[in-house]
This record gives sequence, structure tokens and C-alpha cells, in this order.
Amino acid sequence: MRLRSDIFVAALIRRAEAQGASAVLRRRGAAEAGAVFVKIDCLDGRAAVFGPAPQSEAPPEGIDRLFARLHSNEWLDTAATEARLRREIAFDSDMWIVEIEDRAGRAFVDLAPN
Repeated sequence: MRLRSDIFVAALIRRAEAQGASAVLRRRGAAEAGAVFVKIDCLDGRAAVFGPAPQSEAPPEGIDRLFARLHSNEWLDTAATEARLRREIAFDSDMWIVEIEDRAGRAFVDLAPN
């Protein structure tokens, strides 16, 4: 059984803040099953967006959700990440957005293998 999105997001924010990052909920989606997107801002002009990884296989034991970087470059500028999030909102109005400010660029989510 998959963890509800609202509980997952609350835990993600606590996890990031416990490790010294600043995390905020930017957009509240569907509590039970809304897709979760994470924007990482390194506070130096670099940013990244992570979203649900393609579900071609089940996640490993003990992992609730897998995420993938939603762009081919490692980092984008902030304007490009905001444009990507706007496109995602137009496609899925029930999505969640968590923004994490972390100079080290940590996402605090489990990433799917490339």
C-alpha cells in the first residue's frame, strides 16, 4: 500500500529541514494520491526539478516512491524550472510542489537508477 501524498510531503519537508535545508510546501495537491514534484534551489542560480519516475517496475523493498530528474541537464536556471513546473500544473492540477533550498543540491528523495 502506498503512503498518502499529504503524509509523504509532510515527512519530506521534515526530513529536509532536519538535515539543515529549508523546505516549503508551494502547492497542495490531492491528499490521497496527488503526484509530488520537488524543486531544488541551490541559491546560486542553479535549480532542478524532480518528479515521479516512470513506473516500469516496482520500487525496491522499503521505498514508497521513486523520483527522476525531469530535464537532461544536471542543473537549470530558476526561470527554466518555473516554466517546467507551470507545464506540469497545466497537465495535472492535483499535483504537489515542495521547494527545497539547499546549497549542496540534495533532493532528499529516492532517485530511480538512470
